Amino acid sequence: MIIVTGGAGMIGSNIVAALNAEGINDILVVDDLTDGHKIANLADLQIADYLDKDDFLARLEDGGLGRIEAVFHQGACSTTTEWNGKFMMEVNYAYSKRLLHACLALRVPFLYASSASVYGGGADFREEPECERPLNVYAYSKKLFDDYVRRTVFDPNHSQINDHSPVAGLRYFNVYGPHEAHKGAMASVAFHLFNQVEQGQNPKLFGAYDGFGPGEQSRDFIHVGDVADVNLWLWKRELSGIFNCGTGRAQPFRTIAETVIGTLGKGQIEFIDFPDHLKGSYQSFTQADMSRLRAAGYNGQFRTVETGVRDYVEWLKAQRSS
Repeated sequence: MIIVTGGAGMIGSNIVAALNAEGINDILVVDDLTDGHKIANLADLQIADYLDKDDFLARLEDGGLGRIEAVFHQGACSTTTEWNGKFMMEVNYAYSKRLLHACLALRVPFLYASSASVYGGGADFREEPECERPLNVYAYSKKLFDDYVRRTVFDPNHSQINDHSPVAGLRYFNVYGPHEAHKGAMASVAFHLFNQVEQGQNPKLFGAYDGFGPGEQSRDFIHVGDVADVNLWLWKRELSGIFNCGTGRAQPFRTIAETVIGTLGKGQIEFIDFPDHLKGSYQSFTQADMSRLRAAGYNGQFRTVETGVRDYVEWLKAQRSS
């Protein structure tokens, strides 16, 4: 059995889809379905069972789940504007530590979601502690768990120092693509711009801020299908380490808007003032250093914004028409 926590979420459900595409259906999805709208992400997928996140850990720790091939730990509070640190640390840090130790004890490969937000205000996006400057409590919870994994599992050269099982953390950059409608304000810019244009509005981008011109703030945008591919590749090769998961390319938000407009054949970019509540906690530029993943042997190609967003808009159009 393969376990995917956060399996009803965006990245988790796409990992389930990628496993299904390889004929793997013996999958246990773990999630919190308080928001029942997330079942739409699982409706066309094949899984063997479902457990609530609050019931799952005890079952795993007492060995009650049988033989497990791998755990893809994608479950987290991913709301970057959430400032309840007690809640964030319980969900993202304490829960992840328990799950890590259960996997090590059971010798189960453990692949988990980290985040490029750990780099915060930095300008160097390498998987090294000196590059990490989290700007919010979400980013801090992710950095703290990465640091815990470094101390518990790896030596200073990022090699595994225990004889248990592979442990891999993936620092996701700006992920977009299918199965994110439930995320609300935290959904990707591509999703929001698509909806704005479809509702007859102009797509809206931030104006000039932080030394960048209107719409020129740039991020490393990665399609969720490419993210799923990296997860499965690391699992199959039993590799350990903390790896950036981006494309290695920074592209401006303006390119997303232009691709949405071009694909839908309507709309014109409208710039709005940069919101006060994001000042000081916003990453205006990110670009993954992909050297470590490439050195590990990953040769997969990543979609550009132009290609990935066009594919995504076509998928959204098909979903809406059906």
